[in-house]
Amino acid sequence: KILAATGINPDTRVKDLTEAEEAKLREYITSNGLQVEGDLRRQVQLNIKRLVEIGSYRGRRHRTNLPMRGQRTRTNARTRKGTKKTVAGRGKKRGARK
Repeated sequence: KILAATGINPDTRVKDLTEAEEAKLREYITSNGLQVEGDLRRQVQLNIKRLVEIGSYRGRRHRTNLPMRGQRTRTNARTRKGTKKTVAGRGKKRGARK
């Protein structure tokens, strides 16, 4: 969409862009108020911080590093929860003895 608006060939690689094409891209991004990289990351972090401060459900889930979109946590959710924490005194379950 941006390339079409600036008239730059979409097949051109970034390393092959001319100074004029780079300037066109910068101008388009700044004039349309688009956020990129660092600004966007900062905005996301501020949104998360706001959720935590107001004490919403999603904010509490962020604070405890648990999934905040309703996924189950009894099993799975390893990406969000991190590696398994072993519990002392908990061995393998033994089968019923005869």
